[in-house]
Order: sequence, then C-alpha cells, then structure tokens
Amino acid sequence: MKDLGPLHYFLGVQVTRNSDGLTLSQAKYALEILDRAQMKDCKPMGTPMMPKTKGLTSDVPFPDPAHYRSIVGALQYLSLTRPDLAFSVNFVSQFLHSPSMAHYKMVKRILRYLHGTLDTSLHFSSHSTLKLCAFSDADWAGCPLTRRSTTGYCIFLGSNCISWSAKKQNTVSRSSSEAEYRAMASTTAELTCISFLLRDLGVTLPSAPILFCDNLSALHMTANLVFHARSKHIEIDYHFVPERVALGLLHTRHIPASSQLADIFTKPLGRPALQSLRTKLGLILRLSLRGTIDDNQVFTPTATKPNMETKATQPQSYQDQRQQITPTDTKAIQGNNTQRLQS
Repeated sequence: MKDLGPLHYFLGVQVTRNSDGLTLSQAKYALEILDRAQMKDCKPMGTPMMPKTKGLTSDVPFPDPAHYRSIVGALQYLSLTRPDLAFSVNFVSQFLHSPSMAHYKMVKRILRYLHGTLDTSLHFSSHSTLKLCAFSDADWAGCPLTRRSTTGYCIFLGSNCISWSAKKQNTVSRSSSEAEYRAMASTTAELTCISFLLRDLGVTLPSAPILFCDNLSALHMTANLVFHARSKHIEIDYHFVPERVALGLLHTRHIPASSQLADIFTKPLGRPALQSLRTKLGLILRLSLRGTIDDNQVFTPTATKPNMETKATQPQSYQDQRQQITPTDTKAIQGNNTQRLQS
C-alpha cells in the first residue's frame, strides 16, 4: 500500500476540503457527458423533468439505442453525488431495452438541467452530530404504464445526506398504505446495513435511528401487531419493520407531507420545490459566470467570479432540515455577493 496524500480526485469525483467539511463534485465528468451527447452549448433548464409527467407511448424508436444506453449509464454514475437526478435518471433507465424518440427527448431535458447546474456539489459538514435518521416516501401507482409505486428515501447522519434511492417497487400495491409500508421496509433495510457498517467502523450511535413517514396508516401498522385483512399480503415486510421497532432498534415518527424530504425521489417536482429540497439535501451551488437558471430564458452573465462557493448553512436538527428556503432568499443572497464583488 502507498500513501498518496490527501484525496483530491478519484474516479471522476473531485474532493475539496475546507474548515466546514468536504465537498464532492463531478463537474468534469458532467462536462464529458455533455460533450459525448453534443450538448455543451444547449439551453439550460430549471428542472430535470416536467411535473406530472405522464406515460410515454411513442411508437417512433430511437435510431441509436446504444447511444441512449451510454448516456443514461453515465447519468447513473453521475447521480453518485447528485441526489436531485436520482428520480429522473431512474425513470429514463426503465426504457433501456427499447428507447423511443420521446424517451431520448426526456434524456436531453436532463442534460439541459445538468448544463445549468454544473457547479452543484454535495457538501458534508464536519460540524454535525452522529444521529441517524431517514425519510421514507412512496408515490402510489405513480407509473401510468404498470401502476407500480415508486419508493424514495434519503438517510442522514446528522445533517449530512449519506444515502438515497429512487426505485420502482417490484409489485403493484393495492393501497397507498401498502406502498408507503413497502417504502418503509426498504428504508429500514438500508438503515440496518448502515448501522452495522458504522458499528464495524467503531462509530457508536447515540440513539436508535429515526424513520420519518408522512402516512399515518403505515405508521400504525409498525406498532399494531394485529393483522388486518387488507395487510395479509404484505406479511414479510410487516414482520420486518415491527420487529426492529419492538426491539428498540428503530423509532418511527410522523411528519407532514410538506416536510417530506424524500418527495424529490418519488415524482417530478416544480422548480421552487426542487430548489428547496435540493438545498436541504446538502447540495450547494457555486456562483459562476453561467449566471442563473430559467426555464424559458438562456443564462445571463453575472458579475460573479468563477469557482466561488456560497456558504450554505447545513441543518443541525430535524426542524432545521425542514425549513423552507424560498427563491426570493436565494436571489437576495446572490445580489449581496454581486454587490460585494463590484465594491
């Protein structure tokens, strides 16, 4: 073995260290993807997918399926540091076997969103606690083609988002409670694996992990050990989650749907909601000459210098994670930075 010194760049991930912690970025890798797709000069977009995207039934096949698979595969690796791309990339990945022109149009929109957010990076704060918590959500029958639900979750170690997932469920759920409960089971399995990993690394958790869910029926099933007629078909997941709760290895809590951080992994969101959740997940945007993003306008240059990082306050508690950050506040911050640079 050989000591190569502090980590700066590894497998396409650029690592920046400062007094606040670590920042992970894949800007160079993202530029390579845009160059491969011949979209380095494309018009940026504010969201990776249109809200309320319906099923695509285009019969016009894409002429180069290998190119489609190459771009989507590269985007899958890019989501390693970009949780805001998880749902959209998972959606277009479902058509790798037979992509159509409509599917490639969606991929191009993701690339246009990527072009507008090249300076976005994932931040890990060094001033964080070791409390483990997770947010679980499901979009019931969200797929218009198969009517399967989408499971989405994100797991935090203190204020740092360390794991996330957006995945279509294997079977059709007959109720929203069942879909939410299956999402809780998947999240619980990931929490269990992370707990074992931290234990092997010598990290002691101060308390049992907390799982937040916005569905009261699913939460009641984790505490009620009496089977109901409409829940007998999910007995495997039913036994798994209450067992962890009964042993004191997991606590479940209810949160309102408006505070659900995992919502970004289950459905396409509008620009205000996407920006708010993106900030809460620890994604920060460095101000550069690219300017601001607009769905209908091309970037306009600003008077900021490239590679200048904005100070994003990381949440120190679950209440801080659910604070709303409006687009008006973001514009005010950018305006103050511009005035200081001009002075």
